[in-house]
Amino acid sequence: MASPVMVNGVYPPVEYNEEVVRKFMIAAMFWAVIAFTVGVYLALELSWPEFNLGYSFTNFGRLRPVHTSAAIFAFGGSVLFGTAMHVVQRTCRARLFGGRVLADFIFWGYQFFIVMAALSYVMGFSKSREYAEPEWHIDLWLTLVWVLFAVVFVGTLMKRREPHIYVANWFYLAFILTVAMLHIVNNLAVPVSFYGSKSYSLFSGVQDAMIQWWYGHNAVGFFLTAGFLGMMYYFIPKAADRPIYSYRLSIVHFWSLIFLYIWAGPHHLLYTSLPDWTQTLGTAFSVMLWMPSWGGMINGLMTLSGAWDKLRTNPGLRFSVTAVGFYGMATFEGPVMSIASVNSLSHYTDWGIGHVHSGSLGWVAFISFGAMYYLIPVLWKRPEMYSVKLIAWHYWIATLGIVLYITSMWVAGIMEGLMWRAYDSYGFLQYSFVESVIAAHPFFVIRMGGGVCFLTGALMMAFNMFMTIRGPKPASISMPHGYALAGE
Repeated sequence: MASPVMVNGVYPPVEYNEEVVRKFMIAAMFWAVIAFTVGVYLALELSWPEFNLGYSFTNFGRLRPVHTSAAIFAFGGSVLFGTAMHVVQRTCRARLFGGRVLADFIFWGYQFFIVMAALSYVMGFSKSREYAEPEWHIDLWLTLVWVLFAVVFVGTLMKRREPHIYVANWFYLAFILTVAMLHIVNNLAVPVSFYGSKSYSLFSGVQDAMIQWWYGHNAVGFFLTAGFLGMMYYFIPKAADRPIYSYRLSIVHFWSLIFLYIWAGPHHLLYTSLPDWTQTLGTAFSVMLWMPSWGGMINGLMTLSGAWDKLRTNPGLRFSVTAVGFYGMATFEGPVMSIASVNSLSHYTDWGIGHVHSGSLGWVAFISFGAMYYLIPVLWKRPEMYSVKLIAWHYWIATLGIVLYITSMWVAGIMEGLMWRAYDSYGFLQYSFVESVIAAHPFFVIRMGGGVCFLTGALMMAFNMFMTIRGPKPASISMPHGYALAGE
């Protein structure tokens, strides 16, 4: 790679493609509100089933994948696409590879995939697997969009004018390449006809289960962890105006995480017909994941050394730092739940739902909110968000929502696990399944309240974002870029 070209010791200015990043930020906010709204409605259905309304397209079974896909792939994916395109340009001092046309195709192509997938779920067309994937032709479309995204990202890295590749780009690259591999292998199928949606997976039986959870857990590991760690390693130093605490630790974090995570999937299949050695392998690698995960958490938190006072004045940074705390908590709880004796109590209960949402709401959503609160003024050339006070309100209301959600599900889950394996003096099961559902009902209602709080916070953010974009652009402002990372 050629050395950076400098004129009189100064890099010439680069006209970054910020338009596509702005589009992804708007899409992310839109999908966040949709995902959280559907989630609240599903929580309402679980609390009072009569809210199903009697329509097939409002069934829990059809709306559940709409909620998860909207939260993970629509909201989370849009944030990842947008921040990746922003970070790789700024840290490489290079405009996006492929020009505006290719970047716009990736944006609209990805949004088209999201809409088509959601429609297929509501209409009842999917592959009926644990992670309810859409039909095969929609999978092919996503593959095309994803490959082009990889081309743009790698192409930008290759034409960089900064010799150093900042660590955030390593995490983004691992997310892009590994998710591509997971998607292709998990969706290998033979269509019944070119014009029909029906297809048959190339895998069956225990092999199909293994592939599903190899995909499922590594979607968590690389889509919901590695990609958002790229955001942590860029936006926390920028917002805190501090360099990353330990660059060496970030490299150890990266390589150990990507090596260990890929083997942890079998812990979802404990006590099944999967071979014992495979189950043990999944548990062992899950427990070992504690070390790199907490190393990354420490790296993120210690970046604020000497800058903790910024949390009082920068509520956007407060989101990011709290997210790192939830990342540490979720990556502690996950390995604990992968231990067979704990798994026998927790599996199939609402404890798993609480664990998933401590990660998805506390880590994924909060780190996304923190990045967006930093990016919105930068992208639209505003000195700050419309209302800093509204950001603070968003933080506390959303945090309350997470606490209500995960604690209610923890209590409900442990109670369910204990009730399901309680025996009377004659050796019979002491409780029926219906009794455990009735006992969990109050906690379902609390969970719904937590979801309402989280949705309320998102609506506040959407309003704040709208007013910031709508506001006048100052003639000359000092942009909140924070600490200059490599390449900036």
